[in-house]
Amino acid sequence: MSATALDYLLSRRSCKFVQAPGPNEDELAQILQAAMSAPDHGQLRPWRFTLIRQESIGRFADLAMASIKAAGLPLTPEKETSTRNWLSRVPLLIAVACRLDHSNTKIPEHERMLATGAAVTNILNAAHMLGYGAFWSTGIGTYVEEVAEALGYDSLDYRFMGYVALGTPISAPQLLARPDHGEFVNTWTGN
Repeated sequence: MSATALDYLLSRRSCKFVQAPGPNEDELAQILQAAMSAPDHGQLRPWRFTLIRQESIGRFADLAMASIKAAGLPLTPEKETSTRNWLSRVPLLIAVACRLDHSNTKIPEHERMLATGAAVTNILNAAHMLGYGAFWSTGIGTYVEEVAEALGYDSLDYRFMGYVALGTPISAPQLLARPDHGEFVNTWTGN
């Protein structure tokens, strides 16, 4: 029996450790097109993505590590080494930002951020459905202004939201026991 879309949703999990090959151009187009189906109040399409491919990831890591250090943020040699080792195998990073569009005063920033998060969720699910591993990370200098600016996301017009690492899982992701949804659901009756 083949897996249903619901089976994929229920089995999806983050997969940090990936390697080449990453998605080919057609698969990547499908993954990014899935983001366009995210719920989006006002059809603002606030999500923005920058692709950082394997041949550029080392240079990007250099820029991010230098920016983190210049900002005076803690970065132990061990953390830098482990981050560089991880990135050395990642075939594709997708940098994620939310465009604020200050000309629209009707839809608040948090709704745009939620729409961007929903677009990333669609990316994660589409990657999983195509057999790839994906991991949304807010590391690698996400909160360092120089890193966001280097990717074209100035702090006035964008909220930089991290990266999706995407590729072939190095090992099969471990299945996690998920909590029962009932622990997170209440019923309001108005009484």
